[in-house]
Amino acid sequence: MPSVPSMPEVVVRHDWTLPEVRAIHDLPLLELVYRAQTVHRATFGDPKVQLCSLLSIKTGGCPEDCGYCSQSAYHKSGVKAEKLMDVCAVLAEAKKAKAAGATRFCMGAAWRAPKDRDLDGVCAMVEGVRALGMETCATLGLLTAEQARRLKAAGLDYYNHNLDTSEEFYGEIITTRCYQDRLDTLDAVRAAGLNVCCGGIIGMGESPRDRAQLLVTLAGLPEHPQSVPINQLVRVPGTPLADAAPVDPFDFVRTIAVARIMMPRAQVRLSAGRETMSDELQALAFLAGANSIFYGEKLLVTGNPDVEHDRALLARLGMHAEAAGAVHAAQPPALAASAAAGATA
Repeated sequence: MPSVPSMPEVVVRHDWTLPEVRAIHDLPLLELVYRAQTVHRATFGDPKVQLCSLLSIKTGGCPEDCGYCSQSAYHKSGVKAEKLMDVCAVLAEAKKAKAAGATRFCMGAAWRAPKDRDLDGVCAMVEGVRALGMETCATLGLLTAEQARRLKAAGLDYYNHNLDTSEEFYGEIITTRCYQDRLDTLDAVRAAGLNVCCGGIIGMGESPRDRAQLLVTLAGLPEHPQSVPINQLVRVPGTPLADAAPVDPFDFVRTIAVARIMMPRAQVRLSAGRETMSDELQALAFLAGANSIFYGEKLLVTGNPDVEHDRALLARLGMHAEAAGAVHAAQPPALAASAAAGATA
């Protein structure tokens, strides 16, 4: 019988340079997608998608001035400040998400940083969601080392804390905190033994260089984030970025593909902005290495494709959902040569 060609070998790198990443980013699109898909198959095998649900457990009134966020107290987006949800109400939403097929349940609170007393309720939510057999994720703002350890002890699997963009462009979007604040929280999360969920937003007026620098920073962390959400800006009326220019769909796909090449074992997630993406664009993003989506009709306070539409799309593409808890365990052994060699040859 003829031999089956072997997949190229893949190595996890932390030493990517900006010129190197720009060169990969600027490859002809189909060549870039081909290389990204090759890396994806070498690390994940069959095309699977993890379905994640995201719930706003504390909405509005955030004291940060993030230019993209409808929950900032600085902006007139119409989102009203609310208190932290009741634990039972959160668990009821988690049960609905699980019944619809989600395997990871993410809880987001519009805080700059949680107070220690706030974590009592959040930890109870985490424990309850874990008892349902779902992976747990939280995004609560800046954390201290002790708060990260408390969340880990409660059973939290992932902590989301996005860098959003490059350090150089960051001050154009946010002025109430600095980039190092974000990095310090990521350090606390890793030290506590939590998985890191960290990515960025495309379409805020940043340059291709900023996008490449964001990915260099993410891949240069002591460990690659286990989950890398790539968001397309949702232009919300009443926020400073409401009139930002739309993102070229192919530029969005380029970011997905480069993230896959640079961080081969990460879950690369299609996050905010899918509501305005065509099925064809999402299919191309999957081909470029995305293997996770936020699933459900709302992401915090913005819209998302409905569940039936997502199910139909995956069926049309011949893709299937990842089983709970199997995301990392199911990965084939990483093969041993450099993704960079394949990417830059």
